[in-house]
Amino acid sequence: MFSDTRAVITALEQQQYIASDEIATVLFLAEKLGKPVLSEGPAGVGKTELGKAWAKATNRRLIRLQCYEGLDEKKALYEWEYAKQMLYTQLLRDKLQDLLRDAATLAEAADRLAAEENVFFSERFLLPRPLLDAIISPEPALLLIDEIDRADAEFEAFLLEVLSEFQVSIPELGTLTARHQPMVILTSNNTRELSEALKRRCLYLSINYPDHEEELNIVRMRVPQLNARIAQQVVDVVQNLRQMDLKKHPSVAETLDWAKALVMLNADSLDEQTLENTLTVLLKHESDIQRARREGSNLMRRGGISGQGRNLPPTRPRSGRY
Repeated sequence: MFSDTRAVITALEQQQYIASDEIATVLFLAEKLGKPVLSEGPAGVGKTELGKAWAKATNRRLIRLQCYEGLDEKKALYEWEYAKQMLYTQLLRDKLQDLLRDAATLAEAADRLAAEENVFFSERFLLPRPLLDAIISPEPALLLIDEIDRADAEFEAFLLEVLSEFQVSIPELGTLTARHQPMVILTSNNTRELSEALKRRCLYLSINYPDHEEELNIVRMRVPQLNARIAQQVVDVVQNLRQMDLKKHPSVAETLDWAKALVMLNADSLDEQTLENTLTVLLKHESDIQRARREGSNLMRRGGISGQGRNLPPTRPRSGRY
C-alpha cells in the first residue's frame, strides 16, 4: 500500500496527524508483516487519534472497542438477539404448530424442532460486537482496541486467541474466519503492566509528549486561526507546565483545547490575565491549578508572556466546594 515510511508520514499529514519517523516505521512494518500495533504512552498524546487517522489514510472502516473493567467476551464479541428470536417465534407460531401437529411422541416433536433450529440460530439473530464485527466485515477494517490496560487480565488472554487466528467459533454457527484480516491498533495508558504474550504478538510503539517543535507544528496544523506569536507562547507555557510536579500534566489534546479557546475569546495576545482566566482549560486538578498560580511569574517569564492584559475581564473570586 505504501512504498516507504515517507509515504506513511505524508498520508497521515493529509489526515492532520503529524507522525514521527518511529511512528511511520512501525505502521509501515505492521502493514507489511500483518501484525497488530501496541501503542503505549500518557493519556492525550494522540494514540487514539493515530488509529482514527490511519483508518482514514488507508481507506479502512474504523471499528472501535473501548475497554473498561469488567469487559468480557460476550460484550466484546457477540450476543444473540433473544428479543428478536422471541418475536419471530410468536410470528411463526402457526407454522410451528403445523410442523408439530402430527408428531406421535415428544421425542419426535423435539427432533422435528431441532431440524429447524437453524432458522432461529442464524446470522439474522446474531448481534456482532466490535471483535466479531471486524472479523466478518465485508470490507477492510481497522480495529482500534482502546485502553486495553483498563480491561481485566482474563479478557486480555481471550484477546490473544482472537488476534492470533482472526477467527471465532460460535457453537450454533461454526467457525467464522476473517474475510479481510483487519489492521489492529491497541492503545494503553500504562495503568497496569500488560502480559508478555500480548506484547510478543504486537509491534511496540511508545508515544510520549511531543517536543516543542512537534507540538508547535500540531497547533499550527489543527488551529490555523491562532496568531503565530500566541501559538508559540501557548506551546512554551505547556512545555513548561510539563516540567512541573503536577498531578496530571496537560496533554496534547488540552493544548489544542486551549489554543481553540483563545481563538474563541478573540485574544490578540497572551498575557497574565488571559492565562489566569483560561488556566483551567489546561489543568483539571485544583492542586495543579494552585501550584501553577504560585509559579505564575516564573511560568510567564519562561513563556515570554507580558504582564496584565486587556483582552478578558478580570478574574472573579473562585468559589465552590473542594
